[in-house]
Amino acid sequence: MPRLLALVPYLLARPGIEIDEAARDFGVHPRQLRKDLELLWMCGLPGYGPGDLIDLSFEGETVTVTFDAGMRRPLRLTGAEATSMLVALRALAETPGVVDSDAVNRAIAKIEAAAGEARPSGVVVGTGVREAEDTARARRTVSEALKARKALRLRYYTASKDEITERTVDPMRLLIVQSFGYLEAWCRRAEGVRLFRLDRIDGAEVLDERAAPPPDARPTDLSHGVFAERPGQGEADLVLERELRWVAEYYPCEELAELDGGRLRVRMRYGDESWMVRLVLGLGGRVQVERPAELASAVRRRALDGLARARHLPAT
Repeated sequence: MPRLLALVPYLLARPGIEIDEAARDFGVHPRQLRKDLELLWMCGLPGYGPGDLIDLSFEGETVTVTFDAGMRRPLRLTGAEATSMLVALRALAETPGVVDSDAVNRAIAKIEAAAGEARPSGVVVGTGVREAEDTARARRTVSEALKARKALRLRYYTASKDEITERTVDPMRLLIVQSFGYLEAWCRRAEGVRLFRLDRIDGAEVLDERAAPPPDARPTDLSHGVFAERPGQGEADLVLERELRWVAEYYPCEELAELDGGRLRVRMRYGDESWMVRLVLGLGGRVQVERPAELASAVRRRALDGLARARHLPAT
């Protein structure tokens, strides 16, 4: 509902925008945005006849609103929303590596000016988003290393492999992507540029040596998100039961296809088979692996191994 309410004024301000670009701005798949647009066609003023409903014009891969049914003003921020945005923006302004801090400060000024018009939300909300203590400590250490241009020694948890490693890195910049903080650095262990999520840094120490990324070390292209397609990734075709449709929104998925009974077929990319096995098993038997056969076999072996280890329990 919030997305549908925001779509009309957004499209009015961008006539002829490409659907793929609008989908990126709203953080959804282009197929989902097309479904939203099809639903908007059925929304409008009482009477619900010609001239009452929202009207859209499609030309190729672009869309334009030709009748807005009075939905031309963007939604106003509530008091809690304005406060949350200000807290996040101020944290962003103080984060090293932000490309244009002036733009962030201008956004802060605009929201502060509009905050007086923000309406109460009717709920009690905290005035800030509090980081976990360990994450805040890691961020402070990383910021210190960036400012001093020093190398770092990290103790880092890699979720895809479910392991903790120690490595020395040369910090390059600090990023915020999809609400998560990341350190981008040259990893001497991997001999490449890597992203390290701050909440997965188990320990960080600033070393008494200068950070020296190789001259050919380049920032990661994050225009398509952290989990963009990369060479060598595996692909899995999964069928999700109705109650697991959230998986397609929580994880980057491709090739969405509606099936009977509310089920959904998705294609997911993964860099490590063991991570994918743990994900499938964690979904409690409500997902079917159609492809590849090697992944389905690995899931079956791990499940049988788990049952064998739990035979002494009454529940098994």
